[in-house]
Amino acid sequence: MTDILNELGFLAGASRFRRISEKLQQDGDKIYSDANIQFKASWFSVYYVLAKSDSPQTILEISNQIDFSHITVKNILRELKREELVSIKPNPNDKRSKLVELTTKGKALQKELEPLWLSFSNTLKDLFSIGHPDMINILNRLDWEINNKPINERIHQPKGEIVKIIDYKPGLKKYFYELAGPWLLGVLNGELEEEDKFTLNNPDKAYLENGGFLFYAKFKSEIVGCVALKRLDDDTFEFAKLFIDPNHRKLGIGTKLIERCISRCLENDAKELWLQTTMSMPQAHKLYYKLGFNDKLSPPQMDVLERTEKVMCLSL
Repeated sequence: MTDILNELGFLAGASRFRRISEKLQQDGDKIYSDANIQFKASWFSVYYVLAKSDSPQTILEISNQIDFSHITVKNILRELKREELVSIKPNPNDKRSKLVELTTKGKALQKELEPLWLSFSNTLKDLFSIGHPDMINILNRLDWEINNKPINERIHQPKGEIVKIIDYKPGLKKYFYELAGPWLLGVLNGELEEEDKFTLNNPDKAYLENGGFLFYAKFKSEIVGCVALKRLDDDTFEFAKLFIDPNHRKLGIGTKLIERCISRCLENDAKELWLQTTMSMPQAHKLYYKLGFNDKLSPPQMDVLERTEKVMCLSL
């Protein structure tokens, strides 16, 4: 039987996501059924919000936390109430809303569900990794991009105005120094460290020949950003020389470059991604923390630069 969705390619994107979602929910229902638990996969998000809440929630609060429509949340709650898993009462502070919380039966069910959720999560991790090791972050990025600029707006956006992250090729070598060189010279008052002199002029030898990677950001026809992913050992990488052209710093390029580093680390079964920075870059630190990096002491395999004042690490 011909699968017409395969023929439609990107045009069937939403349909493919829906088909996958329906299959996951069907299989989830079978898992609950096999465990003799009266629960549906479609209830999970709403139930989980209530299970982790310390106080009753309004329907709007539940909807905002999972970004489901108001009507979808109401329909799920109706089914949960039918199974006596939630109670829905008038809100004494707002007659227009109601307060929802788990019943005693609903709270007791959580103890049975959590071991299943752990097994299901581990299985999904293995499944999603078949598509890509960084699938969760890819979905997060898609979600963010669609919320930030809906498809109906993007359809009128010129194709060249999308930021692309591309791998190193010989023709891009010169941009590494052109982008990062002047910035570092300014930071170091015109005196580069020995490591900088070599890496800026020979990024291919400094990084690629040692099992690392180089990425560039392209906007329209311009190369506007770069980053190096340095291999420290078989399980560890460090990203360095992250730089974005000052005229293009409100396009999320820094985030996109770091996310590409994270994806490449996961593709290579790395366990940690490190970075070195100075205290003069508080805005960059906010981004690093947002992406999951934490302050740590430098590992023994890292060559710490003289200017380094802060070392951070992301566990993968």
